[in-house]
Amino acid sequence: MSFLKKIFPDDPTSYKGSNLAFYGLILFTGILIWRSFIHFLFWEFGLHDVANIKPILGSPEPMTLIYLFFSLWGLEQVIRTFLTILVLFKYKGFIPLMLLINIFEWGMRGIYPFTDYFPSISPEYTDGITPGVEGLPYVLFFLVIIFMLSLKSKEIK
Repeated sequence: MSFLKKIFPDDPTSYKGSNLAFYGLILFTGILIWRSFIHFLFWEFGLHDVANIKPILGSPEPMTLIYLFFSLWGLEQVIRTFLTILVLFKYKGFIPLMLLINIFEWGMRGIYPFTDYFPSISPEYTDGITPGVEGLPYVLFFLVIIFMLSLKSKEIK
């Protein structure tokens, strides 16, 4: 079976990869649920207490706009988390695709600070590093491993 057929299977309801990858994606989905709802519903707590971003003072109040964008980012994460849950329950054949999408997202997080093109938060705006930055190498390693396992076909006897 070709690589593209494993990412975009003819029958998306049938999963032929490792069960470890399936359960790994369930574990990762728990993290996605927590992260997305914190950003979507508890934006002020998520921005200041979790992400360690300092409040910015000014007139008009700049934090209102920042909270709006932070909440919208959380909404986007809720939608993608819902799609991941849909894949886990209905379209398991897309598990490798969902893992690849998350590898891309988390990989880009690691690239942003090293480019001049993408905006990055400088230290004067923060009180510390975020859990996402701290956990990035571990999460990315975990995702790559379970992605490779999801591509491994089960032996049929």
